[in-house]
Amino acid sequence: MLQWALIFFIIALFAAALGQRGVAGLSAEIGYLLVGVAVIFLVVAFISGHAPLPGP
Repeated sequence: MLQWALIFFIIALFAAALGQRGVAGLSAEIGYLLVGVAVIFLVVAFISGHAPLPGP
């Protein structure tokens, strides 16, 4: 999930460099939302004592 957030932040940077403020703002908000969701999942996993599943 953090990889997707990073991708959206990179899209936001490129869009901002090209002057597309609407696309840049939307991409930044989506990236920020994904980081927030990932942090919430991490906190819940630590509180419940479950380890995250291994990646692919």
